[in-house]
Amino acid sequence: MDKVRVGIIGVGYLGTQHARILSYLEEAELKGVADIDFKKAMVIGNRHRVKYYENFEDMLDEIDVGIVAAPTSEHFSIATKLLSEGKSVLLEKPITETVQQAEELVVAANKNGLILQIGHLERFNPAVEAIENIISEPKFIEVQRLGSFSARSLDIDVVLDLMIHDLDIILALIKDEVKVIRSSGIHVLSNKIDIANARLEFASGCVATLTASRVHQGKVRKLRIFEATSYYSIDYIDQEVKVFPLNGHQTDIKTLKIKKEEPLKKELINFFRCIRDGKTRKVSGEEGLRALKLAYSVLNEAEA
Repeated sequence: MDKVRVGIIGVGYLGTQHARILSYLEEAELKGVADIDFKKAMVIGNRHRVKYYENFEDMLDEIDVGIVAAPTSEHFSIATKLLSEGKSVLLEKPITETVQQAEELVVAANKNGLILQIGHLERFNPAVEAIENIISEPKFIEVQRLGSFSARSLDIDVVLDLMIHDLDIILALIKDEVKVIRSSGIHVLSNKIDIANARLEFASGCVATLTASRVHQGKVRKLRIFEATSYYSIDYIDQEVKVFPLNGHQTDIKTLKIKKEEPLKKELINFFRCIRDGKTRKVSGEEGLRALKLAYSVLNEAEA
């Protein structure tokens, strides 16, 4: 199979990381980068010896797919144009600003037989993948996603910026209907919600509590899952999973063997395999839409 020709739209932090990995992946060839900040595009383009553009539409004839790492407010218009031109899309999370926009993108991708993958990066974290087929009947889930302040994503609330990662993971693990949502949030350093807490109650009886903050000192990424006989402690950063038996025998604690890998690289490989196979393997547009709907339900409850 010929290499997939790729263009990156938006070369801020995430776009730059995509370019770095694409520079050595065998499955694809980076053909160009675009950014409305032309100086950024020029720097990254020169770094990887590819063409650079201010207007992404100028490189459409050169690419097969587009990776969209522009601000969330631009996701819908850029992805719509790419899909209309027959280009599959890897779209950073959250999928779009609004649920209606996300629904329209999903319809457009399906109508044109194209891949629309959403960049819920933590789904490709080896620690998360290690528990996907182990968890069967979770009773209680606790999540902490805390980080220091950054001006990079202040166009959206912390629920759409950070918590949505874990909402997506929980939906993938439980595959059940959320019956009750209780949430709260506060503004600290921006005019958006910077700290949020949510409690989700599922039809199965499982309860999930999530805390997300972007004004924390340091970085914490923890997921804890309790089942009837075991408790799983997942560290996203260290890519580590510990399993604690709930029978009181602490000597039975074990650490799962996990091959540590860069989630973004795994995400990109998944995307190119989707294109090769003609179907989405993981984190489809529909899944991105589902996570966005739940995130807005949490956000609306917090703002009520």
